[in-house]
Amino acid sequence: MNENWKTICSGIPQPPDWSIGWDFFWKTPLASYLDQMAETLQNPFWHAEGDVLTHTKMVCEQLTGDPLFREQTAEKRQILFLAALLHDIGKIPCTKMEDGVWKSPNHTVVGEKMARELLWKTFSLAGTTGEQQIRECICTLIRFHSVPSHVCDQKKPELRLWQIAAQGELIPDFSLSLLSILVHADLKGRISETLEESLETVELCFSMAEEEGILDGPGSFPSDVTRYAYLSGKNVWRGQELYDDTWGEVILMAGLPGTGKDTWVKEHCTGLPVISLDEIRRELHISPDDNQGRVIQEAREQAKKLLRAHQPFVWNATDLSSMIRRKQLLLFDEYHARTRIVFLETGWETGLARNEKRVRQVPERVIAHMLKNLELPQRREARTVEWHCV
Repeated sequence: MNENWKTICSGIPQPPDWSIGWDFFWKTPLASYLDQMAETLQNPFWHAEGDVLTHTKMVCEQLTGDPLFREQTAEKRQILFLAALLHDIGKIPCTKMEDGVWKSPNHTVVGEKMARELLWKTFSLAGTTGEQQIRECICTLIRFHSVPSHVCDQKKPELRLWQIAAQGELIPDFSLSLLSILVHADLKGRISETLEESLETVELCFSMAEEEGILDGPGSFPSDVTRYAYLSGKNVWRGQELYDDTWGEVILMAGLPGTGKDTWVKEHCTGLPVISLDEIRRELHISPDDNQGRVIQEAREQAKKLLRAHQPFVWNATDLSSMIRRKQLLLFDEYHARTRIVFLETGWETGLARNEKRVRQVPERVIAHMLKNLELPQRREARTVEWHCV
């Protein structure tokens, strides 16, 4: 953790007075984001208090006054406060006027990515398990903070809560109860005629989570077969121990260039065939900047041959978004392979240094763009999901 992180943590409210010195945060790397929040307007029906910064300050004040916040460990208070401070950061690029109304579509998803890039590069929260855990707990809270207000409108609200709670397997500090603290602060830190109704809705949401047994943890299943089937949306009973019809394991690698995926595969997957998109690009003389359609098609054809032969193998690519991973995982599932995602990360500077030693370097601007759009694999994406710092 670098000096920027130590500095920002020193400004987080502490006992006994729990006061927030707002001027302090304009002396940190967050200053430009706070200024942009002040310029970002909101729909007065939901946010009569005005701009995003005004709302954010109110949320942080509500949070620090909450006894549940104050009884958390110092690390969880850091996580919650930074999540509150950044929870609507995605509104900066997402807010636009539609039909005379300010709207911010997808701001939680965008906000998660913006926070991850900021925490990864500026605050060096990457490359060790402890740093990764803090970063991803903050990002996960940002990603899902608006779900409880709308989850009851979904067709399968229980499933959505189970999917979110499952992240606790990868991030031990994260839980729906921790999310609840942020959600209540978010609602109370605004001026809205619908506040009472919204609070009733989120109470119903978290009561449902408590009844399901997932308020304080990821919940349990009879087997990983049942877990994957249920979390991926199949119509199965959570308590049923399903028959495992898979014949072997396919490993899907994920991670930025320079994180050591090739090295990890050599050390942990001895004897397994490897489908490497980098190798295919070299064989086909296709640059990473060119259209990758031929590369992906060739890789999928190689995969199908191995899948038909029931041969376990490794799919080695960056696979940085859930959409890209899903295309491959659906193929592996179709052939009844057991899927395992292995995500690798390292610190920003370390990754760049490793990249410089590669025979075929990836431009830093390209890696930076990849980080900007990175989505870590969620627990529900495969039978097994692992995050490793290397």
